[in-house]
Amino acid sequence: MTDIYEGKPFLKLLDAYVLDAIGALDADSDAALTAMEPKFRELFGGTGDWRSIVVQRMQFPEGMAGAINEVWTKGRVKFIAAQGHEPDPLEFMRSFVDTNFPH
Repeated sequence: MTDIYEGKPFLKLLDAYVLDAIGALDADSDAALTAMEPKFRELFGGTGDWRSIVVQRMQFPEGMAGAINEVWTKGRVKFIAAQGHEPDPLEFMRSFVDTNFPH
């Protein structure tokens, strides 16, 4: 099985941004990303924390994290009604990124 992040280091950061926006990024991952911020600034440019680097590089409008959360929240209700269980945040992240930010 191939690593989807191979040769695409920014994709991992974008995925983390989406998980964070929906409240599904675990504290250990957030801490690791925070520790890597100097390297991210070096690799991708931008200023601020890792979230700001994603926003700057993707040229997201203000409120993008809230918009992603809104898609998750509305879709979650529909998913539960149709499937009878909670949606998988990782599957949402993959689908959302693949659909909106082809890589």
